[in-house]
Amino acid sequence: MKKTVLLFGLFSGAVSIVMMAVTVPYIDPGRHEMADVLGYTAIVLSALLVFFGIRSYREKAGGGRITFLRGLAVGLLITLISCACYVVAFHIMYFNLVPEFGDTFAACMVERVREAGGTEQEIDEAARQAQTFKRLYDNPATNAALTFATSFPVGLAVTAISAVILRKR
Repeated sequence: MKKTVLLFGLFSGAVSIVMMAVTVPYIDPGRHEMADVLGYTAIVLSALLVFFGIRSYREKAGGGRITFLRGLAVGLLITLISCACYVVAFHIMYFNLVPEFGDTFAACMVERVREAGGTEQEIDEAARQAQTFKRLYDNPATNAALTFATSFPVGLAVTAISAVILRKR
């Protein structure tokens, strides 16, 4: 199980990291829609590798059979490895490679409300929220927690669905 989990977890993490690198240039107030599409696509693509990891484990290590609980365990481990890779890469990107990312992301949050025709009060509220998010992301511990929370729920859902679909007794 270790080999399958590690292989698919690292591959899923690599997909997340590559997609993040592709997405970062689109995070600015004028082009944030593309960043949204690429960002969510990255999360789904990396989570799909959980399905293939569980299937690979079933076929190779399980002799064509796997229980729901074993599939859930394999998928969760793959997801945890993938999320850990993503968190580490995001930390490096946020704190070292693109130090202005927090300010740019905050500006995008305000611009979205402005583009949607928000009132001055809604724009001010978006600016306050953006500064709160920036403060949270500027702290390495909350940065890691928020980054992990971005992709883990999708991986968890894909894990549960995959374990149900792929179970064979």
